[in-house]
Amino acid sequence: MQSVQTTTNSKKKTWTGRICSGIPVLFLLLDGVIKLFTPAPVVEVMTRLGYPIGLSVTFGVVLLICVFFYAIPRTSLLGAVLLTGYLGGAVATHLRVGDPLFSHTLFPIYIAGLIWAGLYLRQERLRTLVLCG
Repeated sequence: MQSVQTTTNSKKKTWTGRICSGIPVLFLLLDGVIKLFTPAPVVEVMTRLGYPIGLSVTFGVVLLICVFFYAIPRTSLLGAVLLTGYLGGAVATHLRVGDPLFSHTLFPIYIAGLIWAGLYLRQERLRTLVLCG
């Protein structure tokens, strides 16, 4: 009886983790692809944040590589670490230009929270490491 309950609980955690991971993956994929094509809104934001327009494609490629690593189960931990670094840079940028705290500056932290929550719920070995470490 207990193994059935554990399996059901494990499936719920896994699916909740997939959903928590899927939201930032979809958002960051869209963000990365948009940066590759540099439409007018991206040019406006890059200028406002003080970055040369030419770096937009570089940002997009780096972001897509990080998301790629996160989306693959075997490399998802590496992807989460890389995305955390990328999003930390976004927080620093928003702080530097004086953007509003909750809507702009902390938004990358919200995304990082979903990334790590999803990974925690999807991977038993990470839960074991966090709980026993």
